[in-house]
Amino acid sequence: MARIAAAISTLAVEVEGLHHLYGFREALAGVSLAVSRGEIFGLLGPNGGGKTTLFKILSTLLPATGGTVRVFDHDLRREPDAIRRHLGVVFQHPSLDRKLTVMENLRHHGRLYGLHGSALESRARGLLDRLGLGDRADDRVETLSGGLQRRTELAKALVHRPDLLLLDEPSSGLDPGARRDFTNYLGQLREQDGVTVVLTTHILDEAERCDRVGILHQGKLVALGTPDELKGRLGGDVVVVQSPNPRQLQVKVRERFGCEAVLVDGSLRVERPRGHEFVREVVEAFPGEVQSVTFGKPTLEDVFIHLTGRRLWAEEANGGAAA
Repeated sequence: MARIAAAISTLAVEVEGLHHLYGFREALAGVSLAVSRGEIFGLLGPNGGGKTTLFKILSTLLPATGGTVRVFDHDLRREPDAIRRHLGVVFQHPSLDRKLTVMENLRHHGRLYGLHGSALESRARGLLDRLGLGDRADDRVETLSGGLQRRTELAKALVHRPDLLLLDEPSSGLDPGARRDFTNYLGQLREQDGVTVVLTTHILDEAERCDRVGILHQGKLVALGTPDELKGRLGGDVVVVQSPNPRQLQVKVRERFGCEAVLVDGSLRVERPRGHEFVREVVEAFPGEVQSVTFGKPTLEDVFIHLTGRRLWAEEANGGAAA
């Protein structure tokens, strides 16, 4: 029993058989996963895949239809208040008061958690310095760039020293440089303060920087592992062939090479070891039917295509299912 208790204590989040319905539509269909303490865990998927629903449940904003959730050994149904004391939350849409200064936003949030006086002031100043906002403490939020506002959101969420930081699309609206700065700071939080981070994203390079990634598709967890583990499940390099008649070439590739080419958005995609050799072979075999061909190491989007037969962005372009 002591060994079991020790194993449980290493987990920050436990989700088992989680279901959620909006009317008759199933937004989550039996999701199960666990997040270790001190881990940076990413939920990757298109809009409508179930990420936001799961985020709302973890942040205690939405009761689940079925299944169980435990956060630091507290049951979500029975002990939501105990869970909230562990949480820092950054929503996709800004929650700052734009007419207040940066410091006033942090003071107000800290008081909601019972902080006051010199302890609150010291904590807020320290966070702003660590996030490169020390010289902007007295500036109104509305005067800040999008990247600085996002950092202010993070400082606000951290002012009460949460153990678990929940981030919904944290890089939304940020340029690539600001996005890298933001994700670098998440790594510092984990290393220096032991904060556990769970974030939702549809941005591939953000997911690549997580310790582990869960891929959600139509409310189901279709893959779970480190980015390298997930990409390693593919059969080598990913070769993409453009052809004026891709369906006809799909059949010919199967007959000639004994491999299955998947048709995605009008292109043929083949997973092959030593992809550069296959490029030469397919061009030599069908010179008049190949317009262009590329190959590369698999990405997390390639993993998503392998599992679902669809591109990550294609799901969003089609609207997906609201979640």
